[in-house]
Parts: sequence; structure tokens; C-alpha cells
Amino acid sequence: MDWGRAPQRVDAILSTRRLNRLLAHAHGDLTATIEAGATLAEVNATLARRGQCLPLDPPFADRATIGGILATNDSGPLRHRFGTPRDLVIGVQLATTDGTLAKAGGQVVKNVAGYDLSKLVCGSFGSLAAIVSATFKLTPLPRASKTIVVEAPDVETLGQIVRDVMSSQLEPIAFDIHVSDVARLLLRFASLPNVVDAQIEQTLALAALKGLGAPKRQGRDGGCATAVTEDDAERAVWEERSRRMWDSPGAIVRASWMPADLPAALKGATRVTELAGRAAVGAGLIRIDGDVRTQAAAVEQLRHSTSFRHVVIVRGSDELKSIVDVWGPLGDRERLFASLKHALDPNGILNAGRGPL
Repeated sequence: MDWGRAPQRVDAILSTRRLNRLLAHAHGDLTATIEAGATLAEVNATLARRGQCLPLDPPFADRATIGGILATNDSGPLRHRFGTPRDLVIGVQLATTDGTLAKAGGQVVKNVAGYDLSKLVCGSFGSLAAIVSATFKLTPLPRASKTIVVEAPDVETLGQIVRDVMSSQLEPIAFDIHVSDVARLLLRFASLPNVVDAQIEQTLALAALKGLGAPKRQGRDGGCATAVTEDDAERAVWEERSRRMWDSPGAIVRASWMPADLPAALKGATRVTELAGRAAVGAGLIRIDGDVRTQAAAVEQLRHSTSFRHVVIVRGSDELKSIVDVWGPLGDRERLFASLKHALDPNGILNAGRGPL
């Protein structure tokens, strides 16, 4: 219930937790149909037995459900390669407020039947229909995976490294920046072992050109400026990155920026507590500490900045949400959202007042 505005009223709470089955897995077609209440961790544990996975990594994957991930269109570092849930979903089954079970899309990747309502419900925060199940594109599990962590002395150097990587032939599956007390770049490569090693060596060479030191292997407690991690140490790097953002107090906003505006966005991030996001995609999370007035002022500053586009409050106190709107100005989209809401939920039953619709 942290996400979105405070609901206008709560008459009933619908849980899909018992809808937790993997309904179909077309191994040869790389697709799977999953009920909405299954957690991402459960799904990927099952798919891993056949050497495949659903390449999504939002925060709290151990308890994030398939329906919740779709409803929020939430994503993590893997968005760089695989996109958001909206990019991976190819079909849904929905329950409308009059009790109708409706299907949209299909169970094959090349699907052209009817309106693509599966994309429409992504990011709707459950305000249009209840998601019953969904069909996704999958990907094979990689044979090898390594992450390189590059610590830069300042955001300007970090921006230069990001530009160098983006203009190179490197193909990371995750390409993240993290700015707090230090500025870091995290690149994850996953493929065949020799391909991963070659990509790591090329990245280390780029870092060395910036004078960031010789490569070292980093254990769980490592702290060198340029480090290569794999296996447990690699998992620890990404888990710590997510845990640090969410376990710390403060408001959290989701922001987007044009990739070309990254240097300006990084400079803007120095005025807040922490930024972690997709370098090449232009989206991420920003944590803002301080009292409510300080947080509200920072949100408004981000929204008025020319460097950032959409700025949405993901986590904040009720007091903060009473001062600044969670979703911010909708502009011309407001009329479109209102018409969609009226068409699919004319009585305003679902998530009344919480979502952008």
C-alpha cells in the first residue's frame, strides 16, 4: 500500500496469493503462462530446472508477485537488456469489475490478435482490472556471469566512463550507475564464458584509461576502485545495492531522464541522498532524506529540473503525499487516463484514487 496516493475508500482487499501456479511452459518457444499470485522467485526457481528464466529483477523479488510486477511495471537492472514487464508480457487474463474474465494477447510471441490490453494494464496499478494470469517471453539462463564495479572520483568522471561504454561494442545485460557518498558504475555481462571474459577485459581497459587502477578480484568485503565479481560476490554486489536504497529511511522517487542528459542528471543527484538507475535507459530511483518539508522541496525541484522527466513518489509518508502529488502533473494524459478508467471501471471500484487512472 506504500505506492500511490492514499485510497479514497477501502471496502474490500483482493488477494491473488492463492493464484500461484505455473500454468504452461512452452520450453521450445521460450514462453510461460503464470498466475498473478506467484512470486517471481518461485517462478524463476521452477523455470531454472529447464535452464530458462523470466528476466525481471524488481526489488524484493522473493515476495514480488507476477500481478504486482505487471500492475506497477516495476523493473530493475536487467531492464537494460530485457526491458520492462511491458516489453516481456505477450498476453493476460483479466477479471473486470462486472465479473467478466477477459483475455488479451496470446501465448505466442508473434501475436497480432485484437487490442493489446496486456500492455495497457502494465503500470495501471490495478485500477483497470484484476490480473488473473499472464504469458511472458523467457530467456535461457547464461552459462557465465560476471560484474565489474568501477568507482569514480566524481560524477563527471563517471559520466565520461558511461559515454565511453555506450559508444563501445560492449553488451552488458545490466548497466547501472549508483551515486551516493561515492560514484559507481556497475556492468554485468552474461553469456558464454569466453565472451564474458573478453567483455570484462575491454571494460577494464576503458577504466584504466581514466586512471582508475589495475583490475582486482573483489570478495564479499572488497573495496577497490575497479573490481570484478562473480558467483556469490556478484550476487552480494547487486543485493547490497538494492538493500542500501530500500533499507535506509527517506522518501524514494522514480525518475526518468534522457540518456543524453545523464551528466546533468548526475549533477542533480549530488543534491539528493542517493541515485541508482539504468545509465543507458535513463530511469532509476532517487532517495531523499531529511524532514518532510525538505523531501517535498526536493521532489518539486526534480520536477522543475530540465534534466529529469517524470518524477513519481514510490515511497513516502502520508504527510509528504498530502503536500506533493504522488504522480505529479499528468498534462494531456489526464483526459486519456480518465477515458480509460471510465471505459473499464465506470464505477471507480478498483484502487479508487490510488493510481494515476
